[in-house]
Amino acid sequence: MSSYRIALGSIFIECNQFGGTPADLARFQQYELHRGDDILKIDQGTVGGMLQTLSDRQPEIRPLIVASTCASGAVTRPAYDHLKEELLDSLKSAGVVDGVLLALHGSGVVEGPLDLEADLIESVRSTVGKHVPVVVTLDLHAHVSEPMIQHADALVAWETYPHQDAFTTGQRGAAMLLGILARGWRPTMAMAKVPLLVGGCRGETAGPGAFAELMRLTKSFEQKPGVLSTSLFHVHPYLDLPAMGSGGLVITDNDWNQAVDLATEVAEQMWQYREELEQPILLPSDAIKQGLAASDGLVLLIETADCAGGGAAGDSVATIRALVEAQVPHPSFGIVVDPQAASQCHAAGPGAELTLQLGHNLDRRWGEPAELTGRVIRLSDGRFKYDGGIWSGTWATMGPAVVFQVGNVHILIATNATYDWADEQYRSMNMDVRQARFIVVKNPMNYRFGYQDMITEAYVLDTPGPTPASVARLQYQRIKRPYFPWDREIPDLKPWVLQGSAMRC
Repeated sequence: MSSYRIALGSIFIECNQFGGTPADLARFQQYELHRGDDILKIDQGTVGGMLQTLSDRQPEIRPLIVASTCASGAVTRPAYDHLKEELLDSLKSAGVVDGVLLALHGSGVVEGPLDLEADLIESVRSTVGKHVPVVVTLDLHAHVSEPMIQHADALVAWETYPHQDAFTTGQRGAAMLLGILARGWRPTMAMAKVPLLVGGCRGETAGPGAFAELMRLTKSFEQKPGVLSTSLFHVHPYLDLPAMGSGGLVITDNDWNQAVDLATEVAEQMWQYREELEQPILLPSDAIKQGLAASDGLVLLIETADCAGGGAAGDSVATIRALVEAQVPHPSFGIVVDPQAASQCHAAGPGAELTLQLGHNLDRRWGEPAELTGRVIRLSDGRFKYDGGIWSGTWATMGPAVVFQVGNVHILIATNATYDWADEQYRSMNMDVRQARFIVVKNPMNYRFGYQDMITEAYVLDTPGPTPASVARLQYQRIKRPYFPWDREIPDLKPWVLQGSAMRC
């Protein structure tokens, strides 16, 4: 059995062009930044899945760089140039390789703007030449662009949302590369898109929903002879790049027509489901009134417009302000990112009473600070460990953090924005969500896991922010109409198709 030489690397981030704070190198260091042999020790996430599958064939793995972080605004140019240069230098130093595996997100943007994945994949292709297979794994919220299709041999996407399959997607990506090398597969890709931009609240891949049905249809095509892989893409709608769209990607073993026909069928069906994918929303004050009238139990207030996992700064106090103003008679929890307020509380110490100008100190485009007087309850260094999701088992840090109480509202003030999976941030501050009536959650989907056995009601809110449940009020500059949700009907709509190059070997 031949021992293949396989280069493996990752630059993984989801970006937002409507808000959030830029991602510099320190932001990657806050989450994941591995080099050299340390990469070979990774046993979780997409890279862990790749390494597990490759270990069965015992190839010579040439580690490049593995960098990932929570979503943000655009990546700073110096940070991207540094990471890209390091990855490419490692690839050049690796010598001749038989294949390349890249674990990317698909919605990265560099200040400029520059499509991160398109640029990186094209640069890797230029480095290894046209005959070396390059296989890339992507989030199902990726913006699949024409350069990505042209310069990669196979794009393989995650299949679940909330995301639970980073590891198995890494396995599938590695299996695709081994199939090309050992079995002579000639992957032929087609991506069909429709002009549909919707938030993620109705993008669940399990159960009876529209997107779940679309996923089942897409994956059923893998049972057809000659089909190597299928992927369904619900594009991250908080980018502003030309030719964005949602749809299906199909990889066949050297059959253009089959790939195009199946991908087109997925895209056409997705367009038919467009109205079912758009999420109804409530003002925070109305949601609180309905929650108070509901039977006893935990009520979630889903402030998806300030989702750090979608690139927002996490500094909105729109829902916290509504809870304080409503003078809720029950303990309620909220979370906000405000480094200045966290610093003030740490300086004052536990038990101190003070007045804060809280929130909207990082991204002022979406609101004004709230003047709140309360008491410092608890301080910490902000470290916590993820129980699940894409960073399962990974330690992260909110930076200096504090619990600040205003009436019955307990506010977790963090220094750094962090990805929400379940209630790990609250638990790290000894905040027991089972003791609360209202919980502010800033993620459109993951709460279904974190709170699934506790929820009485969950309301998706209409608040200002760069990651809203509906994108209808966002001001896009680079997208040419017509597009849903602005255009509910588009006569004679036909999906547009991006076709990749057949295997170059």
